[in-house]
Amino acid sequence: MGNSDHLSATFAALADPTRRAIVARLARGEATVTELAQPFDISQPAISRHLKVLERAGLISRGREAQSRPCRFEARRLEEATEWMVRYRAHWEASLDRLEGVLAEMKKEKSRASRK
Repeated sequence: MGNSDHLSATFAALADPTRRAIVARLARGEATVTELAQPFDISQPAISRHLKVLERAGLISRGREAQSRPCRFEARRLEEATEWMVRYRAHWEASLDRLEGVLAEMKKEKSRASRK
C-alpha cells in the first residue's frame, strides 16, 4: 500500500466518531473489545467491525494473549497523516501571511488617499 493509500485509509477510518473515540481510548493504553464496547450504545459485533477498519488502516493492532485479543494503538499511521497535514498547514500559513501583507499595504494606501 502506497503512502497516499495509507493516508486514504487513515482518513477514512478516522472519519467516524466512534472510531476516533476508540483511537483516543487506545492512545491511553491497550484494551479488550469488551472494554472498548462499554462506553458505546452499540453491539460488540459493531465494535468489532470498527476495529477491523482501524486495523486495516494500520491505526491499531490486536495481540494474542490467552483468550483475549487486546487492542493497541499504532501511532505510525497517525504520524504519517499529521506530517501530511503539517506540510499543507505551512503552505496556508505562508499564503495567509502574504494576504496579511497585501491587506496592510491596501490599508496604508487607503489612509494616504483619504488624507489628500
